[in-house]
Amino acid sequence: MWIGVIEFDVLLGDVHSLKGKRSVVRPLVADLRRKFELSVAEVDHQELHRRAVVGAGVVGGDRRHVVDVLDRVERYVAARPEVELLSARRRLLTSED
Repeated sequence: MWIGVIEFDVLLGDVHSLKGKRSVVRPLVADLRRKFELSVAEVDHQELHRRAVVGAGVVGGDRRHVVDVLDRVERYVAARPEVELLSARRRLLTSED
């Protein structure tokens, strides 16, 4: 079994409040869950208006599939016009780790 995790540090566009931040982050998280069938959550910088860290995890039977999903998710987040992707950190684990 392979486990892949990815963490995105994103800068939000024209956001001036936590309510505005939620209106950007919630749809992003929901879209990632629906489109890629991942576990996704905002995991850091909850108190900042223009920054967010979103984490996602996927489990699969083979390494190639997990890497492919993480690649597609990263491209999807990078292409979102309402966020600027500052960094993406990923990690792959096996059930034997």
